[in-house]
Amino acid sequence: MSAPVIRITDEVAVALRDRRPVVALESSVFAQGLPDPANREAAERMMRAVRARGAVPAVTAMVRGVAAAGVDEEELELLLHRDGVRKVSARDVPLAMAQGADGATTVAAAMMIARLAGIEVFATGGIGGVHRAPKYDESADLLELSRTAVLVVCAGAKSILDLAATHERLETLGVPVIGYRTDEMPAFYARSSGITLGARVESAAEIAAAWRLHRALGRPQGMVVMQPVDPARALSAAVAAKAVQAAQVAANRKKVRGAAATPFLLGEVDRITKGRAREANLALLESNAALAAEIAAAIAAMDGRPGG
Repeated sequence: MSAPVIRITDEVAVALRDRRPVVALESSVFAQGLPDPANREAAERMMRAVRARGAVPAVTAMVRGVAAAGVDEEELELLLHRDGVRKVSARDVPLAMAQGADGATTVAAAMMIARLAGIEVFATGGIGGVHRAPKYDESADLLELSRTAVLVVCAGAKSILDLAATHERLETLGVPVIGYRTDEMPAFYARSSGITLGARVESAAEIAAAWRLHRALGRPQGMVVMQPVDPARALSAAVAAKAVQAAQVAANRKKVRGAAATPFLLGEVDRITKGRAREANLALLESNAALAAEIAAAIAAMDGRPGG
């Protein structure tokens, strides 16, 4: 008998069966995006924020070749220690399965697993997008958003990217982008990008209603909800831009390319800002998880589910 395509932990499976709110989380941010011990703090803060609002967190990952919606303590420790854990995007999942690999999921892979598991809401830090150079280098997150119906809560796209091009690409792909209590696209570490969003909402209930109608219309795309980082932790737009520019220069000098580029650039920005970028990152991860849980609960309430 072949191995299962997806494994759902008992806690997540029971919540889904009982139609209670569940929030999917990516694991690449724990295994590749943040250094130790910030990665552990991020995991704890995100999961605690989800539970505090009555939802169940489901960390997505590849566990010995099986796509997992939810991990146990031992599996989470493996991700946090990152030894032998590969970075897995949506395209990499079949090979990781065939090779029985352990992997940390990017936004694209996490969305795919969430959809397979029947989880509608997903929280992350920043989505991928169009790179500054070369312009043809686009994150797989964008394509996954165009074809996988999962609601994604984020703080915009990572600020190391071309935010204007990313915004335009989302529009071209037909992905709804909604600002949560903001008229501007957030810039990850910074609250402002100068890019005006076409839609703004003030509550999780509004987002839940829009999501239900999006699904009722049979739209295949995901939906992106962008929430700015807490102003107490945010970097100014000028400081963030200067740090990103310096990080790009360092990456070019060291010829850092491909999948290694994003973690390198994020690490450089954190070094240049003397840890302030990391504090902003942790804050936005927590607040995005909290908002995602509120949205999942609002969807549950709209559907008449218990726990909503």
